[in-house]
Amino acid sequence: MSRINLALEGVTTPEDLNRVTTALMMVDGVESVDIGRDWAEVEGSATRGALIKAVSELKQGYVAR
Repeated sequence: MSRINLALEGVTTPEDLNRVTTALMMVDGVESVDIGRDWAEVEGSATRGALIKAVSELKQGYVAR
């Protein structure tokens, strides 16, 4: 199991945190997500690209790097 750290932008409210957490957990291979306003730490077999895509597909102005 790998651990991927993402920098997040545009996440400001508890609702934003919930949306991003849910999107990341829905990615195949994700085992767990720890998240803060500026970061996310994801464990599992998902690729970094899949995680970034999941955040951008929310179309709420969130950016993951």
